[in-house]
Amino acid sequence: QIQLVESGGGLVQPGGSLRLSCVASGRTSNIYSVGWFRQAPGKDRDFVARITWSGALINYSDSVKGRFTISRDDARNTVYLQMNSLKPDDTANYYCAAVRRFRPVDAYDYWGQGTQVTVSS
Repeated sequence: QIQLVESGGGLVQPGGSLRLSCVASGRTSNIYSVGWFRQAPGKDRDFVARITWSGALINYSDSVKGRFTISRDDARNTVYLQMNSLKPDDTANYYCAAVRRFRPVDAYDYWGQGTQVTVSS
């Protein structure tokens, strides 16, 4: 099993920054990649960014490219999402999720509980 815990959400003004953390525990050696997703009230859950556990591959959605940066810290089993130039449209509950090795690349079997990000003046 793999457990994921997010933190770092909060209220920030437009143009501000936040850094989200996703700490993985359990069988972390089975992780192939970790992704960040977000869901605003009344909307579908959207992909934000993902990184392979090795760090070799990184992808971003077009809506965050150039503003958000995903990274990971092997020693801490943590994946970060640095969010800059935040906009009100970035307001959502942010989730991290993991794909196990040898599973399809979009098979996110493990999810955290989410952390709320609110961008408002």
